Amino acid sequence: MAAIRTASAKLNIDANVIEIQTAKDIEAALATLAGQTDALYVFSEPLTNSNRDKIVKAATEAKIPTIFGFREFVDAGGLISYGPNFIDLFVRAAEFTDKILKGATPADLPVQQPVKFDLIINLKAAKALGLSISDTVLTRAEEVIE
Repeated sequence: MAAIRTASAKLNIDANVIEIQTAKDIEAALATLAGQTDALYVFSEPLTNSNRDKIVKAATEAKIPTIFGFREFVDAGGLISYGPNFIDLFVRAAEFTDKILKGATPADLPVQQPVKFDLIINLKAAKALGLSISDTVLTRAEEVIE
């Protein structure tokens, strides 16, 4: 959250954080944002991941353009996701496992960050929100759901 606040201040963007504790908090939290926010980033964590359908439905009803860290939210009808490509992460994890099984000491292996990220755009969701996505952005997407 500190990084979000720092980045938003540098970009001169008002970032309001709405915390939800349970699935029951989702609809009410998103309803408070309706008409008061330009966009919403949904932090990926177990509560939001397991309630993605509810979040997507509430955000769509509130007409809030929403971006997610996991493509599963877009598959559920969300607008955009941008995050690490999990297949690439799993391949790299398998490579680490192979090295360890062949005798490498885990502490000697370098820490790695994701290097491949995917932008997924759902044009059905954009239409439902009354948004158009520029061709420039669409050409950068790994996948466009129509």
